[in-house]
Amino acid sequence: MTMIQDVADYIRSGESTGRYLGLEIEHFIVNEDGDQIGFDEISKLIYEVGTKLGAEIQYMDGYPVGYYTGTYSTSLEPSCQFEISINPYGSLEEIKGVYREFRNLWEPIFLERGYRFENGGNLAKVEEGRIAPDQIPLSPKSRYKYMNQYFETSGKYGKYMMRASASTQVSIDYSSEEDMVRKLRVLQKISPILMIMMENKNVEDFTLDDATKSHLLRIQEWDNLDPERTGYLKGSLDDDFGYKKMAEVIYKTPLILLTDNGETIDVGHLSAEELVDTNVIYENEIGEERRKKLIEHFMSMGFFHFRVKKYIEVRVADSVPIEKALGYAAILKGIVYRDETLKSLDQRLSGVRTIDEINRVVEEIEKYGLDAVIYEEKTASEWVNELADIATSNLDEEEGKYLNYVRTVWGNSR
Repeated sequence: MTMIQDVADYIRSGESTGRYLGLEIEHFIVNEDGDQIGFDEISKLIYEVGTKLGAEIQYMDGYPVGYYTGTYSTSLEPSCQFEISINPYGSLEEIKGVYREFRNLWEPIFLERGYRFENGGNLAKVEEGRIAPDQIPLSPKSRYKYMNQYFETSGKYGKYMMRASASTQVSIDYSSEEDMVRKLRVLQKISPILMIMMENKNVEDFTLDDATKSHLLRIQEWDNLDPERTGYLKGSLDDDFGYKKMAEVIYKTPLILLTDNGETIDVGHLSAEELVDTNVIYENEIGEERRKKLIEHFMSMGFFHFRVKKYIEVRVADSVPIEKALGYAAILKGIVYRDETLKSLDQRLSGVRTIDEINRVVEEIEKYGLDAVIYEEKTASEWVNELADIATSNLDEEEGKYLNYVRTVWGNSR
């Protein structure tokens, strides 16, 4: 059996009849001047707090960089953005409870040291023009050193992405190959609406190189990072897309680095396929556990708007406070976990046939924000509220209330 088939089988193994949601939120931990906490300080705190909790400490290059409690895990992104990844739950209240437990633990610890949590698509101090991204130090992980070197030539905004951006991510289940393909197809088509719904700017007039594009700054940064690993999944709107095609995308994406057997090395532009073909990875000499870790590493090096692992990872939202994050999770839950709703939206958007068409919608929203006229000659704002209305009918009253955090016009939950 080839490793590319192993990747496809790994994706297939994620099939589930459950209808759960996982939530990840990245935070900036900043002092009163808006500077991020240093790696040495937060790494030490992670070890101390994780040890007191009896949690499993996560290490990279010998440094404590996160812990896992059994209900959530923490991790450090390139410039110490502090992420919580909450286990999948069927209830938004359960997710909220785990997040509150995390914040109640960490807020007094940071406050005592002069730091606070901050959400945003970009670090506020960068948007304010008080600091350039390349003035922000990176964590001393070899992973980030290799990525930083690679992104200096692959695109324009590697320094912004690594040092000054933060996101909210939601993971959803799929029950079959057909279900995965449909969910991914619909989610990609509505993703420009989700992007502007979840935009979180600190400075209204902040732009990058193009002054006409004052919205979706984090998306602009990712789209101009490296065309081989960002944007929408290649071929994902094609009729023959499925597990095998998804595996091919993962297997052929340049890796930048390889983490294997506890060691991280620079592999530059080489893909998993090329590493196997050149015997850097001896495919026939890999045990089951090591094979699984390699596959998960291959998947982690694609930075597309959506990932398919053993779930679909939706990666188009800025970092936002928990109430809005739960509203985002609610809108996704109300759409993707009701088959009739999903099929209806799929049919309604069937005229959108190419990734280029979706990218043109993104570009309109980058220029005009919620006022952009997009599908069916409706504004993005109208679409946000319509998606919230659609989701409302599929949620109970308690969960429906969270939708008011994402509407552009305050509405009723029922």
